Order: sequence, then structure tokens, then C-alpha cells
Amino acid sequence: MAILENDFLRVTINAKGAQLTSIFDKAGNRELLWQADPQIWAYHAPNLFPVVGALINDELLVDGATYHMGRHGFARQSEFVLLETDDVHAAYSLPNSENTLKVYPYHFDFQILYTLIENALRITYKLVNHDKKTIFFSVGGHPAFNVPFNIGESYTDYYLEFETEEKLITHLLAPEGFFNGETRPVASPQNRLYLTKDMFDKDALVFKDLKSREVCIKSDKHDQSVSIEFPHFNYLGIWAKGGGDFVCIEPWLGCADTVDKHVDISQKEDIQHLKPGHVFEAAFYVSV
Repeated sequence: MAILENDFLRVTINAKGAQLTSIFDKAGNRELLWQADPQIWAYHAPNLFPVVGALINDELLVDGATYHMGRHGFARQSEFVLLETDDVHAAYSLPNSENTLKVYPYHFDFQILYTLIENALRITYKLVNHDKKTIFFSVGGHPAFNVPFNIGESYTDYYLEFETEEKLITHLLAPEGFFNGETRPVASPQNRLYLTKDMFDKDALVFKDLKSREVCIKSDKHDQSVSIEFPHFNYLGIWAKGGGDFVCIEPWLGCADTVDKHVDISQKEDIQHLKPGHVFEAAFYVSV
């Protein structure tokens, strides 16, 4: 367990999944992250790699071979190595192993770097290609933020405010977690998406064409807020589990399969690629 702390935030990270377990706002005296109630949803902020979302039949196709891969990949269930840490920085590593090669045929080092910068936490995904061939992958964050922020408030007091004016269009998911090829508009008066308890009855809202690269969680009752900036990510998922007082803001590079489109990893939607010897980095930020 690593603990980072400055004048603004105290952050705790577990080596399993290199997962954030706490982001404590010292000025507001409040915990920002959902505390993983196992009766509702037993994660805080899983890291998604090497796939985002569900695969048809839980099968990853690579160069004519088939590999078993669960939803969101194996990183969130893997034990990472803590490479280095100090008061405001921690670096975790998940290198390839015999176990990963059974399900993902690449030689790599997947790293997650956490850095406190005043009132913000930067989360950086770093992938090093140690293979002799191009690596294809997806990566994303899945942090769950407590809503409401304070005792005595209502979930429906809160809304998501987008950085710029948006005509929100969500891409619909089948019950199995695959895109079904359909879309629907989502009302966002004054660039606000108000939270309701039935908003996610049919799974996540998935936005693939946002102009915004920042979303803030705000309330009509006070000026406290949490900001999530995702300058390097193309897609955004928004989700909560029924019965949970939280909302997940999920920056993605990559996404679930589409019904009847079970394709090689190199042909997956928004797939990322990394040449031998090259290094990939993408970051998002959580600030108060």
C-alpha cells in the first residue's frame, strides 16, 4: 500500500490492480472515492487493460488465435510491483508473465504512475513494448466518486457539467455488454447532465464524439466540485451500479465489441498500437 500526501490531498493505492482506494480532500474533509461496498460494487477505481469493455464470448482474437479474456482485461485483478514512491509520486509495474502470455500474446511492461500536483492527482498509463512485433491494446480508467458529497444531500442534487456545449449521443449496449449499433440523444440543458438513480438501468452512457475533455461533478446546493480532465482519451463512459451512491467517470482508449462484429484485436474500434521498442503514455487528472 502506498500513501501520497500534500497540503490538499491524501491518496492511497493498493498494489492489487494498482488501484486507488482513497482520494481524501483535506480542505473539504471528505472522501472522494466510493469505498467499494462488496454488496453493491466491490471496486474503487479499477484500471482497464489490455481491453476496455466486454469481448464477444469473452474471446480475444489475435493473429488467428483465440484467447480467453474477461471484461475490462486482467490488469484490475493483477498484482503490480511498486517500482518507486515518495511523498507525492508512486509508480507501479505489471510486466508480462507466463500467465499474461496465456491470454495476451505480447511482451510488455504496463505501468501506472500516480502524481500529486497541488489540488490534482495525475494518473498516467504507460506501456513499454518489449516485443518484436506491434502491440495492440486498449486502456482506460474507471474511478467511482461518492455522490452525494455530504450527509443529508440527495443524489439528484448533483449533475455533470461538460467543458463545452455538447449534443450528447450515447451508444447503446446490449444486456451482454456489447454495443448493439443503436444510439439515442441524452438531454443536457445548459451543458448539464443531471444524475438520477435510474439513469444507468440499461448500463453505461457511452459518449464517442465529445468535444469536451473535462467533466465536473457539481451540486445545486453548494460550490464543492470534483473535476476529471482527460486530454488524451477519445471516449467517455459514465456509469453507476444500482443502489450505489456514486458515479463513475471513465476515460477510455478503446471500447467493447459490437454485436456480430467479432474481429481481430488489430481491427477493434479505437484500438491503440505500439511499435517494438516504443513507449505509450496517456494521462487523466482528478482535482478538487
